[in-house]
Amino acid sequence: MRLVFPNPGLDDRILSHEDLDRMEKEEEPGDRPKWDNKAQYILTCVGFCIGIGNVWRFPYLCQTHGGGAFLIPYMILLVLEGMPLLLLEFAIGQRLRKGSVGVWRAINPYLTGIGVASMLVSLLVGLYYNTLIAWILWYLFNSFQDPLPWTQCPLNDNGTGFVSECQRSSTVDYYFYRVTLNSSTSIADSGGIHWPVVLCLLTAWSVMCVCYIRGIGTSGKAVYVTAILPYIVLAIFLIRGLTLKGSFSGIKFLFTPDVDELIEPTTWLDAGAQVFYAFSLAWGGLISFSSYNPVHNNCVQDAVILTAITGFTSIYAATVTYSIIGFRATEKYDNCINDNIITLLNTFDLPEGNITASNYEAAFNRLNGSSPEIVLGLDIKTCDMQTLLSEGVEGTGLAFIVFTEAITKMPGSPVWSVLFFVMLLCLGISTLFGNIEGVVVPLKDLKLLPQKWPQEALTAVTCAVAFVICLLFAQNSGIYWVTLFDNFAGSVPLLTIGLFEMIAVVYIYGIDRFNEDLVFMVGYKPGIFWQVTWRFISPLIVLVILIFYMVTQTQKTLTYLVWDPESEEFPALASVPYPSWINAVVFLLAGVPSLAVPVYALCRLVFDYCKKK
Repeated sequence: MRLVFPNPGLDDRILSHEDLDRMEKEEEPGDRPKWDNKAQYILTCVGFCIGIGNVWRFPYLCQTHGGGAFLIPYMILLVLEGMPLLLLEFAIGQRLRKGSVGVWRAINPYLTGIGVASMLVSLLVGLYYNTLIAWILWYLFNSFQDPLPWTQCPLNDNGTGFVSECQRSSTVDYYFYRVTLNSSTSIADSGGIHWPVVLCLLTAWSVMCVCYIRGIGTSGKAVYVTAILPYIVLAIFLIRGLTLKGSFSGIKFLFTPDVDELIEPTTWLDAGAQVFYAFSLAWGGLISFSSYNPVHNNCVQDAVILTAITGFTSIYAATVTYSIIGFRATEKYDNCINDNIITLLNTFDLPEGNITASNYEAAFNRLNGSSPEIVLGLDIKTCDMQTLLSEGVEGTGLAFIVFTEAITKMPGSPVWSVLFFVMLLCLGISTLFGNIEGVVVPLKDLKLLPQKWPQEALTAVTCAVAFVICLLFAQNSGIYWVTLFDNFAGSVPLLTIGLFEMIAVVYIYGIDRFNEDLVFMVGYKPGIFWQVTWRFISPLIVLVILIFYMVTQTQKTLTYLVWDPESEEFPALASVPYPSWINAVVFLLAGVPSLAVPVYALCRLVFDYCKKK
């Protein structure tokens, strides 16, 4: 006995297999756009899935969860959670030939809310994502000078010394928080508009508009550069990174698992959530992209290929990142040891060269044994390589602080800076193609914009409205808003949408019908692995992650990190609680998209009931 909910009128809402074959042969004008070739489609999906998060979110999670220990649950869940849902989105989009709203409305009109939720998430994530691209453009523009502007502190107003805020922190921190963003000390203190960010936002949305002006007709050409170039740049950075002192220490840390982390629930929760980011699942873009394929395209093979590419790229990018982290940690470790050596030499009036890095431990133990009271009074720092390697630098800090600091220590630093930010720019743009697709197509399906408008007008209006909303991030408090969007817009909503998608296909569309569609499209029924994961394993994993994620979040006090020169922790970022009104914003970011499915269904039920009366 198979559980399938009643779904009257389904056959009238979807095309039959015979109709699909006829349309494929006739290639009627006015059909949905088509990919020029299979490579263009795969590259677009790769570009959409492989984004900036591969350079900073994934390595940060590895740092906080014991290096190689995080790779184990990540790879397991990539296969058990990510790959089944990926094939489900590919197959349902290819079968029903519609975007994220049209697909779910065709399955059942009451499920239209799934598409609406995907559109909202794509919009919210796209807003802050393009803000990151604006910051990347700022750094890219300023990389064409030698020395790089973040290598030294600026002079104070009277030219008698350096700016105190910079001297008390570091050049890279000061350049990011003060020069680039001019950060305020609170999310409640907007501080006005920071115009350099506005200009970069305008440039970022203009570039996006031009690249996507005709939908996949133009973005499909751009991906040949935006999807391939990052791999080339990563290879160059890997080769360069391996030549740097300490790089192998970082790589060894990445691939050496802390087994104790595997029994921590948060390790598995973060791995499960990262899978949704890695595949860009539940955003709606993948469903739209697959709908442009030939009806007999082998989507099963596509899902396996993309899973392999995503897993490989995550580890590949993390290896590059950790070679740089290892280099940076070694630099800090050497500086720490050298500072201690100078302190000991000056205190005990020893000749230069008496204590070196190679004999530091022995010399310190000898001096501490003979004069413990003197050594105890000295400012001797604790120099621990493992601590330096495991220092987590989350999100933007990894790209705009850790990497920029490491680049300044490389010969020919402007060249490496240009390469790095060009790579991030390509990663960001190719991901944003999918976000824009996940907004523009549903707007057309929902008929919220005039149907007679050409694709160029739809793209231009969408980008213009998005730019205006993005002015929120151009305030001096902009970085705190970006962090808020990053934490909540793409967390619970994605998990909720993914769960509803699997329930909709397996138990409302019907898993037997879905299997018949796959036999029609690819020539065979997917094996036992797919059947078990679709029916039980994947929905259960997503449900468990969703519940535990919400429980852990509700138990936390909402705090965020601020750049405050007046803080006691400075130059470290100070952790402060969010103002109470931020709960309403969190509800808009996470609650509204998550509730879009049941709320839409309820509203439609009331509407249909009133219509009958």
